Amino acid sequence: MTFVAWINPNTDEATTAMMAAIARRTLRPEDGHDVRGVTVAAGPPMLVDEEALRAAAGHVLDAADRLLAGTGGDRVAAFVVSAFGDPGVEDLRARASVPVVGIAEAALREAGADGRRFGIATTTPGLAAAIDARVARLGRSARYTGLRLTAGDPRRLAATPAEMTERLAEAVDRCVREDGAEAVVIGGGPLGEAAEALRHRFPVPVIGPVPAAAREVRRLLT
Repeated sequence: MTFVAWINPNTDEATTAMMAAIARRTLRPEDGHDVRGVTVAAGPPMLVDEEALRAAAGHVLDAADRLLAGTGGDRVAAFVVSAFGDPGVEDLRARASVPVVGIAEAALREAGADGRRFGIATTTPGLAAAIDARVARLGRSARYTGLRLTAGDPRRLAATPAEMTERLAEAVDRCVREDGAEAVVIGGGPLGEAAEALRHRFPVPVIGPVPAAAREVRRLLT
């Protein structure tokens, strides 16, 4: 049996389960796509600064190496790196013979389809520069309207999901009304449930990076 390894670069198991569950709505078991959530063995429960993001790349590679070296009968069909900075994606591509998808690159590709102007709404000010750099590295800066951040500590917001969703809604609204975004990406895998809640609240597409990555995997495996 083959499976899609959905790697969570955060160490929070509940976040892993949540992202895998969202991915399964697109990559359905009945269609032959088994999604397995994989949590890295070390690091913080939530990536909130660039130092943690850089360190996460090594933890992602360690998790992938353990899966690739597995002796069981199951085989990895694709990897998804499910943190918005895509830590370790390029290095993993260099060593894996199966598709490797980062949730940021998948979401940004979808947001910028057909030349749309897009913004990003997220909760982590400590990753703002890294997110902007990822947009630039992926060649998306020309259509990027910028980043809008929620106020307050991202870890506190994560502990109050309803408040986090509303603060993200405000950030999305600013992307649209003030920046002219024609699509808005919710910048974070752990923000997956909030992204789902906001999908139909705005006149522009609000793109969750987890389903965007699942759609990219489905395309690559078809």
